[in-house]
Amino acid sequence: MATHDDEVTGRSGTVTVRIRGGELPGEVQVSIRGGTESFIAYSDQEIARNETVLVYRDRGDRAVDVTPYPEGRVLQDGL
Repeated sequence: MATHDDEVTGRSGTVTVRIRGGELPGEVQVSIRGGTESFIAYSDQEIARNETVLVYRDRGDRAVDVTPYPEGRVLQDGL
């Protein structure tokens, strides 16, 4: 059974290992719980290293779905 982390959804993160898109994941660092944690990250599109992303779904077991952070939005954790 997958372990879910409700706190990660809605947070911003930084890509540390390029996300290749589809079912080819990368890795993101997310500021959470007073520190920074790594998550396996999936996206419909390729996202380069060091890009900012928004976590929109927790897949469980430290895996998340992300999208490029919306342009023009102020970067705030938890939004």
